[in-house]
Order: sequence, then C-alpha cells, then structure tokens
Amino acid sequence: LTHYAADGSYSWHCPGHSGGVAFLKSPVGHMFHQFFGENMLRADVCNAVDELGQLLDHTGPVAASERNAARIFNCDHLYFVTNGTSTSNKMVWHTTVAPGDIVVVDRNCHKSILHSIIMTGAVPVFLTPTRNHYGIIGPIPIEEFSMENIQKKIEANPFAREAKNKKPRILTITQSTYDGVVYNVEAIKEMLDGHIDTLHFDEAWLPHAAFHEFYGDYHAIGADRPRCRESMVFSTQSTHKLLAGLSQASQILVQNSQTRTLDRDIFNEAYLMHTSTSPQYAIIASCDVAAAMMEPPGGPALVEESLTEAVEFRRAMRKVDLDFGEHEWWFQVWGPEYLAEEGIGKREHWMLHAGEGWHGFGDLAEGFNMLDPIKATIITPGLNMSGDFAEHTGIPAAIVTKYLAEHGIIVEKTGLYSFFIMFTIGITKGRWNTMVTELQQFKDDYDRNQPLWRVMPDFIAKHPRYEKVGLKDLCNQIHSFYKEHDVARLTTEMYLSDMIPAMKPADAFAKMAHREIERVAIDELEGRVTAMLVTPYPPGIPLLIPGERFNATIVRYLRFGRDFNARFPGFETDIHGLVKGEDGRYYIDCVAGG
Repeated sequence: LTHYAADGSYSWHCPGHSGGVAFLKSPVGHMFHQFFGENMLRADVCNAVDELGQLLDHTGPVAASERNAARIFNCDHLYFVTNGTSTSNKMVWHTTVAPGDIVVVDRNCHKSILHSIIMTGAVPVFLTPTRNHYGIIGPIPIEEFSMENIQKKIEANPFAREAKNKKPRILTITQSTYDGVVYNVEAIKEMLDGHIDTLHFDEAWLPHAAFHEFYGDYHAIGADRPRCRESMVFSTQSTHKLLAGLSQASQILVQNSQTRTLDRDIFNEAYLMHTSTSPQYAIIASCDVAAAMMEPPGGPALVEESLTEAVEFRRAMRKVDLDFGEHEWWFQVWGPEYLAEEGIGKREHWMLHAGEGWHGFGDLAEGFNMLDPIKATIITPGLNMSGDFAEHTGIPAAIVTKYLAEHGIIVEKTGLYSFFIMFTIGITKGRWNTMVTELQQFKDDYDRNQPLWRVMPDFIAKHPRYEKVGLKDLCNQIHSFYKEHDVARLTTEMYLSDMIPAMKPADAFAKMAHREIERVAIDELEGRVTAMLVTPYPPGIPLLIPGERFNATIVRYLRFGRDFNARFPGFETDIHGLVKGEDGRYYIDCVAGG
C-alpha cells in the first residue's frame, strides 16, 4: 500500500476523489485534505488495484498479511474484517447456523449476536450470568454449561423442544465480560466438545491475552492449546479496542478440531454477505500492522506494560485513600482485596473465589474465572454490594464522568455508581496520573459544593437549569431519586428475570416489516410481546429480544427511566427501543394483538 501511494499512479477508478485531487478543487475540500493528509487520501483506493490483493476473496498481499497474522496469533485461519466485530460475529453465525437451529447464547451477549439470531432464524436458549448490585456483570456459573442444564433449557423453551435437531449448532459467550471477567476456556471445551458443533468466543475485549503468560487458558486460541476432538473454535476480536487497529478493525480466528477443518469456500460465502465491496484499505493496513506489533518479543512487552500500568494505577488509588484517612471518602477500584506490593502479582491473585465479598457473585467454581487487571471499574460512594444506598449522600457516576469529560477525560462506560476504564497498549503513566489528579479535584470541588457554572461550564451552557446548583447538591438529588426507586435492586432483578419466549425472534422482528405492530405506551406494556430489541445504556446489553414479553419488573424500570429523564435532563438513561411520540410520551413497538 505504501508503494502504491508513492508510485503516483493515475486513478481512473473509484473513489471519485482520485487520490485526494478532487478535494483540492474546493475550499472545504482543501481543509479536509490538509486535515487528513496526502498519504491517507492516496492510499484510499478500491479493489480494482490488483497489486494490493483482494480482501473479498483473500488473495495477494491481503492474503499474505492474514496468513502472517494467523501465525502470530497461533490459529489455523485468520480473516481481517473492516466493519467491526459486530460484523465478524454475523459472519461466524452465517457460516454455522441455519433457520430453526438451536443455539446456546450468553444472555448478556452483545446485540450483534441477537441480530445474528434474528437474521439466521435460530432458536436461542440462554445461559444466565451472575450480576452484582453495582451493575457489574459477572460470569455464567459453571453448572450452566453442563449439557444436562442445556437440555433442560431446550425442553423448557416451547420452540426449541419442537426442533427437528436438538443438538445445538453454536455456543456463543462473551469473553471477557464488559467488566473484565474471563472464563477458563479449556474447562468449557472439556464440557461441551462434541455436544455443540461450534464454540464461539466473542473476544472483542480480549485480543491481547494470547501474548502474555498471565492469561494462561483464559482465552480462546493460542500457542500449544489443545484442539477439541469434534467442535471447532472461533474467536472474534476487536483489533481496534485494545490493540492498535483503526476503528472498525476486527478479525476472526479459527482453530480446527481433530476431526473437522474449516471449509474456506463456505466460510467465504458468509464473509462476502457481510463485507463491503469497497473496503477501506487504511483499516486493512491497520489490521496488518496491529498483528505485526504483537509479534514476540514486542507484543508481550506491550501487554506487560499495560498490565503493569493498570496495577500501578490501582496501587496509586489505594495510596490516595490511605492518605485521606478513614474519615474521608474516596473512590475505590473494584477488584480482589490483595494487591501485590510490586509487579502484577500472580494469576492466582486475580481469580474469583466462591463467596468473596469483593465480587458479589456468590459461589463460583474454583479456577473457572479470573479478572483481567487491565479492565478497571471505579466505584463511587453511595451504594454497597447488597444494593443498599447510603442514607444521606451519594455520588452517582454519571456526574463524575460528565465532570471528567469537561476536563479532557473520556471513560468507556458509566453505571449507577461505577465507571469503567481500560489500560490499552496506548495508555501511559502520565495519562493515568491525570485521571487520579482529576478525581482528587472532583473530590475537592464536591466537598466545597462548588457551583456547577464554575466546575462544569460546558454542561451548564447546554443545561442552564442547573446553573445555580452546587455539585454536592446535584449528586444528592440524583442519589435520592435512585434511592427512592431502589434502582440497584431493580436493575439486578430485571436482568436476572427468566424470560419465556412467546414467538421466535425472527418471526417477531418480521412483524415490523409487515407493519403488524402496535406502538404501546410504557404503562400498558406488561404482558405485551416486543417486536424489537430493548437495550438500556448503560450497560448496552439487550434487556428483551423480539418475541419476549414485558414483565412487571421491566415495566417498572422503564417508568423509572421515563421519570428520571424528565427530572434530570442532561443525565438521561438512553433506552434503545423506546420511541418518543409527538405527544412527548414514550412507546415501544409490540406485536399486534400479542
């Protein structure tokens, strides 16, 4: 690609800007050209350039790069994907799943898996994860993975028990969870090899794990990992999330079993279904470079640095807490109570053990789950692990993250009393020191109840109603609202509800295309069948999928979201699936008559 951009070939093909020349013919285009630079624009080409190879049929330099990445990641096949791991997931599913097939899925999976269920016409049975009152998603207990349990779930599902073939086609679990909990993959393979055709690990948040001994068997595919006898293993990874890929850079890793190998022609039909015929070559190049950067010894050194910085940050936060003393409040970083005095410590130090208070996930199997240290969830005061709110004061995380954003710090995810940050290979000590400093500044401004116009001027410019409100006063107002609605227990109960489907997801979703739906107000939703995904943000995990019924708990949460949004504009709970009518009321599209 660098050679092509340097050669200066005349372009008689798309894209129409012809290596950036078109932008120079317009003032606004000239600004665009200056911002992105000549190299990027000259390297923006179409798949008519033979010397660059083809992403669509994996030939030429693209194929050579994919083979090189497969070697580095220790897998049998590796395919670059230029529109994110959402698309990678759909490719895997369309390779392996057909209408009517039974599939076994993590209930807290990414919405792209639920889209895959709808697109393929599959019949899902769900494995239920644990969850604590902080809203942190825990692991699926090991007993959920037993075939005896899966068979019970199949028989309890009115559509699965009618399936011609009761053998599940695919298992998909989120590895790691959004909050950094990982599974012992070898234990899962041992339990399910041969019982489920394909084991798919959605490792969007775990592409780094193959490059450090710390992670051991707690990722899907790596060096010296034994093959399943019958089941094939897929891993889908977001190169852009934790490695150095550009946004949307993703990859699919495949490990053949002892008895089955990937049919690359069948796989590529699914690949073509979901790939643009005009892929962005800068993204392909970043997939190539991101893989090359992880080649030992460089890759392991990068991961070691990420782990070290993450643990150093935890130590620094504990030191600040110690310096403030027991009569002052401070933020906590969620994780095991023991922290090594230096280095990252041993893998055993990060394991989740049964009954430990710090995680709140109950009786977990020994050796089955571990916390990835580079995922850090920061806990704000006001809520304990039992779901009890502090009596008078609390600091909702949404206010903290709005404050941080005004000071140049953007976090990954915000919960009720927690927010999530990641120590990717791009994080430095200077950067996390800034985080600690800004949290200390927040504490100072909170303790002095500084007016919002002074400490959050950009926010006040958009929401002047809060101009004369103090930072502590606003925290207490939102805290009281959360407490009044017992929202921590409500959300936990809501996500752990046992859903019995009324329709197949694909059939319910199809009702929208045929306009066989009714737009139902929140207060009238109980017992109705949704035609669409209902997904609260945070955490961005679908609460209901098409074909499931609203229960009283979910309706109560939607009422809370409606009332909270009206009371505290600027801190809205975003719920995908809610439609705001012209009358200002919220509705959801439900199956007509259902």
